Order: sequence, then structure tokens, then C-alpha cells
Amino acid sequence: MTTLSKIYDNKSKTETNITTRKTYLLGVDELYVEIGYNIREIDQTHVEEFRDAYIAGEHLPPLAVQVTEQGIKIIDGHHRYYGAKLAQEAGYDIRLECKDFIGSEADRIAFMVTSSQGRALEPLERAAAYQRLINQGWEQAQIAKKVKRSITDVENHLSLLTSGDELIALVKNKEVAATTAVALVREHGVKAGSVARTQLEKAKATGKKKLTKADVIPQFSAARARRLVELLCDVQNGRIDEENTVLFIDSNRVEEVMAIIAEYRSSIPSTHLSL
Repeated sequence: MTTLSKIYDNKSKTETNITTRKTYLLGVDELYVEIGYNIREIDQTHVEEFRDAYIAGEHLPPLAVQVTEQGIKIIDGHHRYYGAKLAQEAGYDIRLECKDFIGSEADRIAFMVTSSQGRALEPLERAAAYQRLINQGWEQAQIAKKVKRSITDVENHLSLLTSGDELIALVKNKEVAATTAVALVREHGVKAGSVARTQLEKAKATGKKKLTKADVIPQFSAARARRLVELLCDVQNGRIDEENTVLFIDSNRVEEVMAIIAEYRSSIPSTHLSL
């Protein structure tokens, strides 16, 4: 049977551009994890899925590693490593396929962010990774290009880290979405955490399990907003003095204008109006 290795060995005789990239088989105990290095928190369920895969003899992608003074450090593949350890503890002889990662510390962080082998990053994990790249001296535009995301995505995730411990805890517990947290910070600044906690309690009282953006920053009816503009399009202004100006509205429209304003006020939480 023809294999890729046979084609490669005979490439001088055939038309092929095949090249090789070496991987190595290492015993589980030859690898080590640097505590706090992995940008993903370990998910035990995910670890157990890999354990079962190793026991079943399934093919899994190689781990990316770096040789350091302390030994062979895992750069990407932490869940696979812990899954292999469980399989080994269950009595199976496990050897892990590994490949060298070549690049700077910033490159290694970016690689962990973009790796398709790990579970999807939680917003706080992605935010922390972006911050680590910032600490490496990268600009937001560089990060966006490297991780194939928009600059806005980078900005929003970095903003999430400024939301304060209380709000970050709510995001971590999935009681507040990351996008809602960012909106709260922009709307309420340092009071975002207390506003979120107050509004979450109100939301839970109605049977909800998490706070939504509409709960804290409700969107006023676009149709009613357009109607207000229509009513005000013909207003005229007049000066009372150097500091004060009044708007003259058709007397037939005043009642409807004030009704729309009252609707807007009633749709906004009191915390929003007071800040």
C-alpha cells in the first residue's frame, strides 16, 4: 500500500511538493504544565472526553510544546494532557504526540487564542489573553490582526477587564453576558457593578436567571423616537437671555410631545436616570 512516507522517500522520482514537519512521541510524565500559563480554565468534562478518546485509541492532534530549563512545557493541549494523565492512571500506556512551537512569548499567547484544538474561549479568558499581549508590548491593531478579530472586538474584551470585581464575578457566573457588562461600564462607569447587582435582583424576582442588556439599558421604540422628530421638525427657537433659549411648539403638538417624553422616562430604570 502506498503511503505519504513512501511518496516522500521517492519524491526525486515523482512530481510532489510534500515536505515533513516532525512530531515526537513523549511519555505523559515527560511533560509539565506551568501553573497559570494556560489561558483556558480547565474543564473537567472536557478532560474526561479526552481520557475516553485516548483509551479508545482515537487519533488526536499533537500538543505544542517548548523545551525550557525546567523540562518540556505544554504551550497548547492542556486538556489533552490532563486527559492522558487520567487514562494513564486508569492503567493505559499513553504516549503523546508533540511538536515544537517556534516563536516569541507573544506568538505563543496568540497561538493559544487562535488554536482550533482547544475549547472555545470564554470572554474573560479571551480578555485576559489580549491583556497579556498588551503587556508584551503589542498594539490593539496588532492583536486584532494576529487573532483574526476586529479592533472593536479587542477593545471590548479589554474593556471587560475594567468592569470591576463585582461585575466580572457576575460574568464569570454567566449571570451577566460579557457584552452587557461592557455596555454597563460605558453607561455607568465605576457604578456598573452595583447597578448590575441591583438590576439582576429585579430580573430574578421576575423569574429570569440572567441580566440582559435590555434590563439595564432598554432600547426606546424607534417608531416613537421618529415620531418625536416629526413633531419637532417645525419648532422655532427664541432667546430669553444670553444663557437661555426656548423652543416654540405648535400648541396642537405639545400634548403628544410630552407623552412621548414621559414614555421614554418611564422606560429607563431609575438608576439610569440618576447617573
